[in-house]
Amino acid sequence: MIVKTDTKEKFHAITVAEPLLSAVMTADLSECLLSYLQNGVNMPGDNPRNVVLIMKEVDAVELPVAESLVRVQQQFYEQSASFVICALKPAVEDFLEQHEILELLNVTPTESEAWDIVQMEEIERELMDGDEE
Repeated sequence: MIVKTDTKEKFHAITVAEPLLSAVMTADLSECLLSYLQNGVNMPGDNPRNVVLIMKEVDAVELPVAESLVRVQQQFYEQSASFVICALKPAVEDFLEQHEILELLNVTPTESEAWDIVQMEEIERELMDGDEE
């Protein structure tokens, strides 16, 4: 599976460079994404474990991969990290909608909007941490 990673201040932008995310790629994709949750990147004062998954090059997704993305997203949120998917092609979005998966995912139309979501969730977590003290 081919992915391109770009590390930003608050998140990793991961672009999937495959036209088809087939069922046989499910484990590899999950492992790839969850590795960012476990390891993160140490930067001064921050450890961005948030991921923006850019799917602008993906033409089709098979059901096991789609279901896996829901589980991956859940694991990110359970560990106070963001996971946002963006730039879905209409065919992929329709497929996810038909299988009632789209509504379970944090999806934005553009990469910029995904970045905004990550930033807002980071602020929300900081505020929530402040309330607990």
